[in-house]
Amino acid sequence: MTPPETTLEGLVTPAWVRRPTNLARAVTAELVQRIVRGVHPSGTALPPEPVLCETFSVSRTVVREAVKVLQEKGLVQVRQGAGTMVTPQSMWDMLDELVLAATIAEDDSLAILDDLVVTRRLLESDMAHVAARLAGQETLDRLRALVDRMDELVDDQVAYHDHDRAFHDVIMQASGNRIARGVVRSLESQVVNTARYMGRTQRSLCVASNRGHRHIYERIAARDPDGAAEAMFTHITEAWLVRRKGSGKVPRLQR
Repeated sequence: MTPPETTLEGLVTPAWVRRPTNLARAVTAELVQRIVRGVHPSGTALPPEPVLCETFSVSRTVVREAVKVLQEKGLVQVRQGAGTMVTPQSMWDMLDELVLAATIAEDDSLAILDDLVVTRRLLESDMAHVAARLAGQETLDRLRALVDRMDELVDDQVAYHDHDRAFHDVIMQASGNRIARGVVRSLESQVVNTARYMGRTQRSLCVASNRGHRHIYERIAARDPDGAAEAMFTHITEAWLVRRKGSGKVPRLQR
């Protein structure tokens, strides 16, 4: 890897292994990370175009395209006479893949993952509530088969987690709430392979997790919406608390 260099203005050039094919996308990703890390703090202006061109060794067209994408992500605003200003965190699009990934990477407190789990818990609890009213026999059979199969997969964590995600997705589909399902799937897809979210993986944790799955299934099969919602709420909460154990941080998981 080529070591990073510092421009005359003090900005560090990106240490790309090779020059990216899509320069605008690469510059955007680098600027997202720098904004989230606080290299360019909220309330300050991004360096002017000529400086960014020098820093990334790209044309003004590439820089302008990258800035446009940053605007779409809510990270900057272009102000006449003031330049391109970095916005407050409250304006950032936290469902955006680059923004969320960079924020998680920089958050030692795990607070952003706590917020993600709370969001997922609220949406999935509601979807379990609806599924208990609407699920047909085919859905119930599928949930039962997944729970039974996961009991057999507690020694195979990769296969277990694949079935785990399938179990939750069957419930989300049964609810018919495509928006909520889309949000959960989007969030999960961005963190499911990160060690900070997945935490420890071992047989006893899979066994405990599947007890939660079975309770959810039983409440849905019993046509108990409140019970299904509560079972989902408890399962997601307890599973995350176990995964994040050892961080020394107090989770923000209040109801």
